[in-house]
Amino acid sequence: MTTMDTRTLLIDSFHAAVGAADPLKIVAAHLPTPPRGRTRVVGAGKAAASMARAVELAWPADAPLDGLVVTRYAHGMPTDRIRVVEAGHPVPDGAGEVAAADILRMATELGEDDLLIAVVSGGGSSLLSLPVESVPMADLKAVTNSLLRSGAPITEMNIVRKHLSRVQGGRLAAACKAPIVTLIISDVTGDDPSAIASGPTCADSSTYQDALDIIQRFAVDAPASVLAHLKAGAAGKVDETPKPGGSELAHASHTVIATAHQSLQAAADFFRARGITPVASSTLYE
Repeated sequence: MTTMDTRTLLIDSFHAAVGAADPLKIVAAHLPTPPRGRTRVVGAGKAAASMARAVELAWPADAPLDGLVVTRYAHGMPTDRIRVVEAGHPVPDGAGEVAAADILRMATELGEDDLLIAVVSGGGSSLLSLPVESVPMADLKAVTNSLLRSGAPITEMNIVRKHLSRVQGGRLAAACKAPIVTLIISDVTGDDPSAIASGPTCADSSTYQDALDIIQRFAVDAPASVLAHLKAGAAGKVDETPKPGGSELAHASHTVIATAHQSLQAAADFFRARGITPVASSTLYE
């Protein structure tokens, strides 16, 4: 095999891996049928704009459709019926806060005959930032910066962020009366739906005390407002996030439609189809 052939083979295998997670190729197969009422699309993440566009392309032209998704700066794309907002990542900013507030409002406007489609991908935790009223955005930025420097795994960072948010940790779904279908592109080890974008529509098994323990264990420099809110939650003075098995999220379902492991498998399948036996060098995503 020539050097050029090898180069082409490697590039094509990369495209096969990326294609396995391309929203424009994979979202349509997971969409439900339109409801009797309205369909609204909301979401957050680095792939949110592409996922929203994929919904638009697959959705019947005569069926009502609107919505709002937030993605990081320079990751937007043209859409027709779903608005795309760009915001800060990995540190949240005011644009993300305004977008998250709009998304929460839009979700609460829906009724039982409507449908909420949530499109979620990696990066959504910082993009969908609507802190609780007692925590200013400046303090959320500060604790996020400290978490990023602390070395805490992303899943543990998100436990803290869930308990400082009005939309994450299942709170967005709890505020909505309509059935909810969530489509998720995973960027975390283990592909836990509640960890991706801090699970705005998924039940959360973590607690305020867990968040406090993480701050202590990783020596996170948390502002006083953050500590006061988490301590109030641990003392039972603030409602916990919706938990698995509870009735709050009975109307919500979720599907992980793409993972890093699936992309790895797509690349491996590409090589096998060409008579080359691939060897995985890591079991990170298994």
